[in-house]
Amino acid sequence: MSTLLEIKSSVLRQVQACPSFLRKTGQEPDSSAHLQEPATGAWKPGDGVEFFAHMRFLLKKGDGRQGLPCPEVLLRSGSPAPAEPVDPNRGLRALTQEEVEMLYEEALYTVLHRAGTMDPDQVDDEAALLGYLQQVFGTSPEEHAAAMERVKKAKAPTYALKVSVVRAKNLLAKDPNGFSDPYCMLGILPASGAPREPSGQKEQRFGFRKGSKRSGPLPAKCIQVTEVKNSTLNPVWKEDFLFEIEDVSADQLHLDIWDHDEDVSLAEACRKLNEVIGLKGMSRYFKQIVKSARANGSGGPTEDHTDDFLGCLNIPVREVPVAGADRWFRLEPRSSASRVQGDCHLVLKLITTQRDTALSQRGRSGFLSYLLLLSRVLRFEHRVEEPNSSSWRGELSAPATTVLCLHGAQSNLSPLQLAVLHWQVSSRHHQTRTLDYGYLLGLLEDMQAHWEEAASLPQEQEESLADSFSAFSEFGLRLLRQLRDYFPATNSTAVYRLELLLKCLDKLQLFQPSFEICPFETELNMDIAAALKRGNREWYDRLLNAKSPREQPAPQRLPGLIELADIVYEDLQSCYGIYASLFHGILNVDFFTLTFRQLERLVAEEAWVLTEELNPKMGLEVAAGLFELYLTLADTQRFWSCVPGRDSRSLALGGLHTPFLPAVKLWLQVLRDQAKWRLQGAVDTDSLEPVDSASKHSSSATTASLCLSHIQELWVRLAWPDPAQAQGLGTQLSQDMCEATLFYTELLRKKVDSQPGAAGEVVSQPLCVVLNNVEAVRRASGQALRGLAWPEGASGVAGALPRALLGCTQALDEDLQREARTVTAHLTSKMVADIRKYVQHISLSPDSIQNDEAVAPLMKYLDEKLARLSASLVKENLTRVLEALWELLLQAVLQALGANSDVSADFYGRFHFTLEALVSFFHAEGQGLPLESLRDGSYKRLEEELRLHRCSTRECIEQFYLDKLKQVSSGGRGSGRRPERLCSPPLSQRSLEQNRFGRLSVRCHYEAAEQRLAVEVLHAADLLPLDTNGLSDPFVIVELGPPHLFPLVRSQRTQVKTRTLHPVYDELFHFSVPVEACRRRGACVLFTVMDHDWLSTNDFAGEAALSLSGVSGVLRPQAGGGARASQPVTLHLRRPRAQVRSALRMLEGRNNKEAQEFVKKLKDLEKCMEADP
Repeated sequence: MSTLLEIKSSVLRQVQACPSFLRKTGQEPDSSAHLQEPATGAWKPGDGVEFFAHMRFLLKKGDGRQGLPCPEVLLRSGSPAPAEPVDPNRGLRALTQEEVEMLYEEALYTVLHRAGTMDPDQVDDEAALLGYLQQVFGTSPEEHAAAMERVKKAKAPTYALKVSVVRAKNLLAKDPNGFSDPYCMLGILPASGAPREPSGQKEQRFGFRKGSKRSGPLPAKCIQVTEVKNSTLNPVWKEDFLFEIEDVSADQLHLDIWDHDEDVSLAEACRKLNEVIGLKGMSRYFKQIVKSARANGSGGPTEDHTDDFLGCLNIPVREVPVAGADRWFRLEPRSSASRVQGDCHLVLKLITTQRDTALSQRGRSGFLSYLLLLSRVLRFEHRVEEPNSSSWRGELSAPATTVLCLHGAQSNLSPLQLAVLHWQVSSRHHQTRTLDYGYLLGLLEDMQAHWEEAASLPQEQEESLADSFSAFSEFGLRLLRQLRDYFPATNSTAVYRLELLLKCLDKLQLFQPSFEICPFETELNMDIAAALKRGNREWYDRLLNAKSPREQPAPQRLPGLIELADIVYEDLQSCYGIYASLFHGILNVDFFTLTFRQLERLVAEEAWVLTEELNPKMGLEVAAGLFELYLTLADTQRFWSCVPGRDSRSLALGGLHTPFLPAVKLWLQVLRDQAKWRLQGAVDTDSLEPVDSASKHSSSATTASLCLSHIQELWVRLAWPDPAQAQGLGTQLSQDMCEATLFYTELLRKKVDSQPGAAGEVVSQPLCVVLNNVEAVRRASGQALRGLAWPEGASGVAGALPRALLGCTQALDEDLQREARTVTAHLTSKMVADIRKYVQHISLSPDSIQNDEAVAPLMKYLDEKLARLSASLVKENLTRVLEALWELLLQAVLQALGANSDVSADFYGRFHFTLEALVSFFHAEGQGLPLESLRDGSYKRLEEELRLHRCSTRECIEQFYLDKLKQVSSGGRGSGRRPERLCSPPLSQRSLEQNRFGRLSVRCHYEAAEQRLAVEVLHAADLLPLDTNGLSDPFVIVELGPPHLFPLVRSQRTQVKTRTLHPVYDELFHFSVPVEACRRRGACVLFTVMDHDWLSTNDFAGEAALSLSGVSGVLRPQAGGGARASQPVTLHLRRPRAQVRSALRMLEGRNNKEAQEFVKKLKDLEKCMEADP
């Protein structure tokens, strides 16, 4: 046995690792790397390659239509966005030469009379600013000199200081309640009244409450006062004041904060200044103001009910920034001895109230002057040389911002007005030369922020702003009408510009409720929806005229309409994946629904008209075109269904499949023929060599599998919506696929049969390849057929294959399994002679040779052949071959045993060793065939033969009776009380088969006291009618067996019951036998039912056996009469010839007397059965 283990195949142990067939996802061997759309002309026989190439093109086109699109897939380009249309006429009105000159002088005047402090990022060089303006206006030196001369001769402007007292914080508490009642007194200290600082004295600041000995009385027009805010240390005033400035370089703004403490105080006195008439009266009243505050002087006595000083500010006018100041100022004491605290929030702006310029003299406001100047500067800054003008965000140079800041401040333009002007000029300029939409959006956001703070605009300025909104929205709507041209969905840059444009349009809607004069006649989003609809129709009409003009004949229009439908589908993907979220999220416009319903209706209408024209002219080329068109339209309809909350029943495409049905039927017929031609060509060019070591099948199997897969994938894409029509199409297609598959296997068989086999070759490589091909196609066809499932309506079971498809799939699988078995038999048939030779070698080996040495040649032969088979076959086919070889080996051993009789027991022992060695070899430690399949069928028969050959004659006879007992136990037996009247109860089909020969009821027990066996025959039922009258004359023979256990016991018989099939006997028989004999192996009571014939031999009716080991009293003696009380036993009668009696065959081959007598007795019994039905 050790030698056998060394010989055992290592290959068999690795059978499990052999990979099964996996369908290749790649292309066929002869397909190109990059699939091009083939010509769709009329396909002819032999052109299957072209037909399936076109089918692969259709499938590839559908690969990108699975589910909903992702923006990451659609956005494929980051190149610059397409140029938007510009129109120089959409900008601001062009100025005349005179207006340009006046505007130039206005700009020069602004620079020459600039006032205030420049910010660090502004230009304070007058020459630089004048030079910049000369460049902006393009004036010559002579023209510039003349303009400068005129401006210098003009009067200087009148300046004024705008002061907004906003609030104060953290003031001192002067009242007993811990608060103060603060108010502000502010005014301008003229240059003539500027205080001088005497030496040797404490530092002292000017105060409105003190009289000044160094100057005359302060003019009343320079003093203003705020309201009193009671009981607070953080007052909020928000009061505005305007002060004329005589000397910008020397005047100062002075502000005092007081705590109001008496009924008539400094505050009330100041409020009466407007009532004073004449300079003399004003001087007198100012003295009263000074007097009322004198009590708080440095040397005056303290009086009750006087205002308390809280702090002051002195701000030189020249230090006010050009752009204005909006900040907190720290309060100062009036002298170094005063204690104050807190801050005051002021907004300061230095403006001009009178300007000696031509534009001002002609009544042009500062608002209009700034607009014209900004437009001029913006055009200059946005130079033609700018490499990417569409991304320019309005960045101005330092001179430009300085000039504009000076003019805006001098013209007293509010932040809102400045924001409005910048929007108006930039939005108009954008329509003449493209700007960045992010810059325009920023301008709108800036204007929105100031709009919420400011009250309103003058009507004229509001109308101007409304006009700019209308112009920009009109420009934006025109772009949206050509959305696909200027904002293609594949360009990420263009899509981002679209997003910013939509945000700009959304901002315009926010201003609509704020306008007294509304710039939009309707809601802007309604205008946008209308523009999108109009743009969709214009785009579709252009596409239709380019691809499928209506004036062309219908057959010529079909290819163009297919292309148009594909383009529309891709556009709808872009609408959903890119545009829809932008329009819905920003403007609340459902762009996808709007576009989908509009375009699918237009395409559906065009398809309806075209199919009506083409159906009467249906041909192969037309059918192919309509089939491709329908696939795209079906994809479009499914696309809508994939979107959550959409119902495809409301679409115009909903019932469009009906006119396409004739074309689809014709195309599927062509598909059947083309598949056969493709398979024929694949087999013709197949060399029957494996394409690779993993799959082990040839190129034609790859082609066949791909063809089947493509057909199944195309059916899934077709997704015919009508269940009844889908069933007809699917049933026909499944039958065509089965026919094509069997056609392929037939071609393979013919091809391999036509090839000459190699001399002496036992394992045929071409046969192995063919077997692998059959298995590959079996798997592929099964998968493809299961993928053809169609809806069966309400009668179908969810998740189950339709009945017709299931039957077709099962029938094809059986045919292919049968074909695989045929090829397997052909493959193994070449090994039959060798196997018989090696088995004969085992049978002829002398007893002196060890068993493992006798078996070694067979095992070595199997190892070599199976090693080649394992390398050539896939796992499933290797299993088939192993099963076939196993059956061949078993039959060969059985044949060898039959050819040898009267041999020694060692002969059978050697074959028993061989059988176990083969089981171990084919099982291969769990890597080969399972033990259950190895030890079934012929193995059981062979094992029984070997076992019986080693038994004695009596052991064989015992086995014969054991077989009878097994048959009884397998047939079944029951127990029950004796019925009063026998009848045939209704039985199942299995029970009818068991009761074919009737039933016999008996009762047995062993009487230990008398050492005898009591057998009581009770009755029988449903016996066979063996007489011509349809009845029988039955009697029962009772005997014990085997004979050698009961040599002195004779058989006994009951009386004959005439003309009945249900006899009642109730006869008791006694057999004097020792209990030890009843306990022996195989001991039984044999009941034989015969039909008594008066003129001929008796007829056999049936027999039954009852094991004595189960009889009451045999294994355990019974006391008293308990044994008689045992229940009756019902035995099913059998026919001996229906049994498989291996033991009887063994006895027939033996020449000893005992065996021959036993066989003779049985043959005599069989003669009684020859005439039985």
